[in-house]
Amino acid sequence: MEILIADDHSVVRRGLRALLESHKDWRVCGEAANGIEAVEMAKKWRPDAVVMDITMSELNGVEATRQIRKISPETEVLILSMHDSEPLLQQGLQAGARGYILKDDADKNLLAAVEAISKRERYLSPKIMQAVDRGKIRLDTENEEFPGNRLSARQREIVQLLAEGKTNKEAATILNISAKTVETHRAHIMLKLGLRSVTELVHYAVRNHLVKQ
Repeated sequence: MEILIADDHSVVRRGLRALLESHKDWRVCGEAANGIEAVEMAKKWRPDAVVMDITMSELNGVEATRQIRKISPETEVLILSMHDSEPLLQQGLQAGARGYILKDDADKNLLAAVEAISKRERYLSPKIMQAVDRGKIRLDTENEEFPGNRLSARQREIVQLLAEGKTNKEAATILNISAKTVETHRAHIMLKLGLRSVTELVHYAVRNHLVKQ
């Protein structure tokens, strides 16, 4: 099985690679440091699975998952997260992830999780499953609308970049579009969300887990 790792910390990527390649039939075909790289590598390599950090710069794990599942439907995605947050879990599954595990569980559960998603089976960390069983976390959210869903995929990308402090020109370079296009999207975003300043935009991005806190 060919596996792509996406995490913005090189130490974490090395640890994940060591765990995954301890399985004799698995090979890590690439390592991405952000969501944009993950999408590009998935498009090039068409891996069987992606182990995806949910909070990365330039393009977060939810958006990267959504794009990868669109360009490579046969690729399964396992999201890694520090948080057992219901909104993050729901958004990750809505984006097309097959599994969601906590980083604290990775050393014990990563191999089982990747094995499960490779068989098209859902896998959730034991701690999350306990919360589901107790009714503290819901999974039946396929048709539920989240605040971030009011924006298009491109608009969510721009929100993240602007919230990370990128200028219109810098965001345009990263997304390979014109600065004028970014400016137009920015105006539509502010209008659609009823925001009046970049500060409010940053707060929106943090609340909706589009950027790291």
